[in-house]
Amino acid sequence: MASSKDTEQDMTETSAELVERAISEYESPLIGYARTIVHDIDRARDVVQDTFIRLYQQDAGKVREGLKSWLFTVCRNRALDVLRKEKRMIPVEDETLAAEDSGVSSPDDIAASHERAELVKSYIARLPENQATAIILKFEKGYSYKEISKETGLTTGNVGFLIHTGMKRLREILPDELK
Repeated sequence: MASSKDTEQDMTETSAELVERAISEYESPLIGYARTIVHDIDRARDVVQDTFIRLYQQDAGKVREGLKSWLFTVCRNRALDVLRKEKRMIPVEDETLAAEDSGVSSPDDIAASHERAELVKSYIARLPENQATAIILKFEKGYSYKEISKETGLTTGNVGFLIHTGMKRLREILPDELK
């Protein structure tokens, strides 16, 4: 039987302390329970996490006495909400998504492309200056051989030679993942 000191301590338990105690006692059983409903461990963990968030938002005094049943009821309801939401979603195959590409690059793709370009530029900087200049004017600025010739004062034949030898050297020094 609980002493009056234990009962007093229970009454002063904050929401945060109640959640900590609930997590240590019920997290694992709740994940197992939610998994039987949603049939996926990651979704079950999400459901249980949401259950504990809702517990934290509750008045500790109101749920303390029936904590276990409250947790399992909220967990069940939350899992069923997830299933209902997923039922409303229309499954789309990856091939369909690829066929309907919007043509707009994602921020991750843009950042990766920019990072790759900067790495390639660092390797271009290792080339002799005249080769590096010709390559940058051709591929970054989009200049024609004639425009590069005017810019550098070299003949178009010399520009072609510099680009050719520079690209050959670049292929030799670039890591495979940048080729």
